[in-house]
Amino acid sequence: MSDYDRRRTPARGDIAALHLKGFVAARRYVEGHTMRVIDEAIALRPQPRSDQSMDTQALHGEEVIVYDIDEGWAWGQIVSDGYVGYMPADSLDEAVLTPSHSVDVLRTFLYAAPDIKCPAVGALPMGAKVQMRGLRGDFVQLASGLFVWAAHLLPVAQVRSDYVATAESFIGMPYLWGGKTCLGLDCSGLVQIALQASGIPAPRDTDMMLAELGECVPEGAPLRRGDLVFWKGHVGVLRDGHRLLHANGYHMQVVSESFLEARARIAQKSYGEVIAIKRLT
Repeated sequence: MSDYDRRRTPARGDIAALHLKGFVAARRYVEGHTMRVIDEAIALRPQPRSDQSMDTQALHGEEVIVYDIDEGWAWGQIVSDGYVGYMPADSLDEAVLTPSHSVDVLRTFLYAAPDIKCPAVGALPMGAKVQMRGLRGDFVQLASGLFVWAAHLLPVAQVRSDYVATAESFIGMPYLWGGKTCLGLDCSGLVQIALQASGIPAPRDTDMMLAELGECVPEGAPLRRGDLVFWKGHVGVLRDGHRLLHANGYHMQVVSESFLEARARIAQKSYGEVIAIKRLT
């Protein structure tokens, strides 16, 4: 296993996860310990430097297995999709609580008291995980002591029935490389968040999705709502047989547009021809 994908393999020259011993060469092997994200969303980067591009984000309440902490940077792996990278260590805390609910709207505010007139002290994105302590009127009090509007949460065991509808709710949101929230997201981030909201495990990057999700739609077969369209380095989801929904750098936002028009433009200006259309079963 000398040639491995650093995005999903917790191994460096000096350290690797204990379960990789015998497969990956490293000076030492560690078991790692589980922590949770305590900020709204944090960047995961390929190197421990804030000027490095963002590979992805870990959302509030997500579990991260941390293998090393050095000079304010934690190096670890997001449990939900296996992505490995560096993140700010002070944005993590020990995973002592089990989430009971997830955020079911694009973004919801946190309050110090159960009162909509109270100044907001933070916010959480769709997909963030929280633990409910109790109900106070229309609010839920979280284990942190803060309050969130109860109707904005969903029990973690409950999922959305239509991942395309989830993706549609992001129309107009800005494009951001590596992003996974309504403040900014990229093409595969949009698809991943939508699928996860429907309880469908999804890898993070486009090439991973192409390799691991669904079955190829035969050329010439009718297209359906929910089909995933892949280019080399780009992915979108069909709203029906004619309209494509995708986060893209051409519009710099999430848009719904004619699939035929988008396909022609992308072929000419950016990613080339469509390489696959896949259907989830």
